[in-house]
Amino acid sequence: MPFDKQQHIAIAGAGLVGSFLSIYLAKRGFKVSVFERRPDMRKQTVDRGRSINLALSNRGLRALEEVGLADEIKKVAIPMHGRTMHDRQGQLTFQPYGKEGQFINSISRSNLNIVLMDKAESLGVNFYFEQRIASVDFDKTQIAFQDSKFNIQYSTFDGIIGADGAFSAVRGSMQITDRFDYAQDYIAHGYKELHIPADAAGNFRLEKNSLHIWPRESFMLIALPNPDGSFTCTLFFPFEGQLSFNSLKTEIEVEKFLKETFPDAFVLMSNAIQDFASIPSSSLVTVKCFPWVRNKTLLIGDAAHAIVPFFGQGMNAGFEDCRILNQLIDQASDWRELFNQFQNTRKPDTDAIAQLALDNFIEMRDLVADARFLLRKKIEAKLNQLFPEKWIPLYTMVTFRDDIRYSEALSIGQKQKRIMDDVMQRNNIEATWEQLDFVSIVNKLEMHA
Repeated sequence: MPFDKQQHIAIAGAGLVGSFLSIYLAKRGFKVSVFERRPDMRKQTVDRGRSINLALSNRGLRALEEVGLADEIKKVAIPMHGRTMHDRQGQLTFQPYGKEGQFINSISRSNLNIVLMDKAESLGVNFYFEQRIASVDFDKTQIAFQDSKFNIQYSTFDGIIGADGAFSAVRGSMQITDRFDYAQDYIAHGYKELHIPADAAGNFRLEKNSLHIWPRESFMLIALPNPDGSFTCTLFFPFEGQLSFNSLKTEIEVEKFLKETFPDAFVLMSNAIQDFASIPSSSLVTVKCFPWVRNKTLLIGDAAHAIVPFFGQGMNAGFEDCRILNQLIDQASDWRELFNQFQNTRKPDTDAIAQLALDNFIEMRDLVADARFLLRKKIEAKLNQLFPEKWIPLYTMVTFRDDIRYSEALSIGQKQKRIMDDVMQRNNIEATWEQLDFVSIVNKLEMHA
């Protein structure tokens, strides 16, 4: 029996995933209300420091195409065709992300969020701001809202979807129910946002179509381009230790660190020392929980599976969540059935991308500067060139192949890693890699399948 389109769905959170999901549901004819605890971002300045630029790739674009927004978003996105690595002497090494024509897109989180909210409102979605969720009654499918004077108001819905981020209030109510598994893991690193402005003529002062990385083994700086010619830089750095946010206490110490560690970036940062002092350091957390469903209430996006940003997949995974949930509506007869199908389908994939994101931090901050790692990537690129459908690099599977599930990519990537570990142990591999028996290497992957 098909869904009753008169049903009223509440979405908690007007961020990227909540706003995007509301578009899918509104297009299907449901009545949708979105509740957000913060003020309307369209009517106030967004604070700097908590707005890492996002890397939009194929999974996110596929979902945006389904709702007719991909072309509009591409107009304000900047293609990044690969990584440009900067060593301590300012020497550059470029590593393409994939084949020619494959790229990821730098996009402003706030600009994208505004486009999504405006689109949702045009479809009849109602947004309610400064609405704090005090609790959720899962038996009644009811939300208790608390106003600034601590008054409580109750509203009942046909379904509730918690898209309210890593510190979800909807999940908070689930956490006090029976047999609910929950884990949050913070890494030892945090991040701080810095800035490279455009030059006097408004031009980019680094290569525009690249993601820039200053890998320094235990930490790194990255920079993503903005349409105004500037770069948003993010320093991923330990909170504590001999060299850490905690150890850099004075402006002199900060200046010495930045100048010595990232010399070519520092000369382009006109306000680096002031930014370092005034912009807060933010933490990085992985959240896992199960189940995502209580009766007719569902968790989605970061509320269900927050991940660290090192594979550029947080937003893409959230948008893919929305696409898959929308796809499953045609196979379900009520919200409870739909939500259970969704969590059972999606949970293995979100666990996989959480692991891949943690693994990629090590690659970005350390290995991309390593000559043997770069040779390894060159060999893998050759394998992919010779056998494009048999040997697909892990980064390509995750970023450019939305037809491959994250869980499949993780499994295949682990097999490829074991094979490549053996290849890299061969004598004089640096001089002889072009004479490798590439057919036998690919056959090993098929044997491991």
